[in-house]
Amino acid sequence: MGWLSLAIETRCDLAESLADALMDAGALSASIEDADAGTEAETPQFGEPGSVTTPGWERSRVIALLASDANAAAILGEAAAAIGLAEIPAWTTDLVEEQDWVRLTQAQFEPIRVSERLWIVPSWHEAPDPEAIVLVLDPGMAFGTGSHPTTRLCLEWLEREVRPGDSLLDYGCGSGILAIAAARLGATSVSGIDIDPQALIAARDNAEANHVTATFIEAAEPLTTPAGYDIVVANILANPLRALAPALVGHVRPGGHLALSGILSEQADELIACYAPWISLGVADTRDGWVCLAGRRAD
Repeated sequence: MGWLSLAIETRCDLAESLADALMDAGALSASIEDADAGTEAETPQFGEPGSVTTPGWERSRVIALLASDANAAAILGEAAAAIGLAEIPAWTTDLVEEQDWVRLTQAQFEPIRVSERLWIVPSWHEAPDPEAIVLVLDPGMAFGTGSHPTTRLCLEWLEREVRPGDSLLDYGCGSGILAIAAARLGATSVSGIDIDPQALIAARDNAEANHVTATFIEAAEPLTTPAGYDIVVANILANPLRALAPALVGHVRPGGHLALSGILSEQADELIACYAPWISLGVADTRDGWVCLAGRRAD
């Protein structure tokens, strides 16, 4: 049966209102993308909070999904009138064939080899190496599937540093992948913190799927190891890592280790200086312009 995809190029300041109006006029979904994507004029819109001063793209493309028998011209005309456009903007349509979207999506996610003995494997795949430590993880709403360089840096660091019996806190746990990896590597008291309720749900489900014991709580809840952890790891971004410095260091027991990721190479020196009053950090590893900083708190 399929669907009809309606594409309209428009200005940045009109894109959001046009997308909303298309939904009101009967579109099944509507999204906004960079009309210059894939060219030299492409404008990145990802980064830390505050780094994007003008959200959206000067040349935006609104993509609306319609029923296959929908009248695209009528829907666009109604939407254009609703937001006060004098003329209907230029538009094109394409047929979107019906497919097995679940199978198509799953095909995009293959097992990821993190190291010699650590693999991340979606639940619909067999483990490529039966002798490896396998983290069963499906892509979902929470950040952390193992494909991003910052997650890989943390996983590699954890494999080197976690010792049997260690306690660990994953601050900003997302999918829970770092906490789960630590538990599979031998940590016995593992906790995760996040401000996103969906992330906590995902982390708990992932821990259950991996048959590990870990506690995932909201930031306002009391920690299970109030005296401090052997390892604290935070894969966030440089801005929140700066703001959280006293709190993160405070969760590390004397003699314990702190690892920070989500930091661009050019931000490393500033973060090292920020944490210097409490702990001496150094670059543990780098990957694709990102760094992992790590250090040991004095006894």
